[in-house]
Amino acid sequence: MRDFSERVPKPLVPVGPRPILWHMMKYYAHFGHDDFVLCLGYGDRQIKEYFLEYKEWLSNDFVMTKGGEDVQLLNTDLDSWRITFVNTGLNSEIGERLRRVREHVDGEGTFLCNYSDCLTDLYLPGVIDQHHKAGATATMTVVPPTTSFHVVDADETGKVRHVGPVNTSGMWINGGYIVLDEAIFDELRPDEDLVGGTFPRLAQAGKLNSYRHTGNWIGVDTFKERQLVEDLYLKGDPFWAVWKRGRNGLPC
Repeated sequence: MRDFSERVPKPLVPVGPRPILWHMMKYYAHFGHDDFVLCLGYGDRQIKEYFLEYKEWLSNDFVMTKGGEDVQLLNTDLDSWRITFVNTGLNSEIGERLRRVREHVDGEGTFLCNYSDCLTDLYLPGVIDQHHKAGATATMTVVPPTTSFHVVDADETGKVRHVGPVNTSGMWINGGYIVLDEAIFDELRPDEDLVGGTFPRLAQAGKLNSYRHTGNWIGVDTFKERQLVEDLYLKGDPFWAVWKRGRNGLPC
């Protein structure tokens, strides 16, 4: 996402008037999860400044009088949000970033984790409920691949047995919406990646659960994907905006 990444960290890439990070936090807040810990690294100053200089009127209706001297918001975004900003290192792996914010989630029991670069209409309470029923240390949301690549199955001689779109192959990929128990901190090793390092050990020990989401999901990793979500927003059809739906995030 070169057009943006040279200017701002990826979570601050805009979709409509707000960055990806805001859309994701708004999603979590809709389900009642509004106590956030941001594990900052690259672009930490820009993220801090964004929230410290937050302009409510960009995404809310308001009444203006006295030539702009008095602005009365008709609704707000951040009133209930509590945001903790923690610099967790410029090049730290995800697992290490979690280790460095342990004190800020101490006593929570269960907490949620995200990469801050993917959007979905996932019914979050369903994931949390399955996590508790499974008695797992971690539950990762998995989704079908969204790329246009084809999967090729071939034998040792090179003879192809099957070729088909990756999204019909039965494969699942990490969707980035993760539920963790505090027991995860006993599993994390210094400077370790969460999914690539810790999760394989959890899987071997039977402590890793998955939740299959077949609804809408997109990882905003490229300019093309950013343009796709921007177009959905401009058309008034952002599938991730569950706060515009029914009380529980389900369609009205």
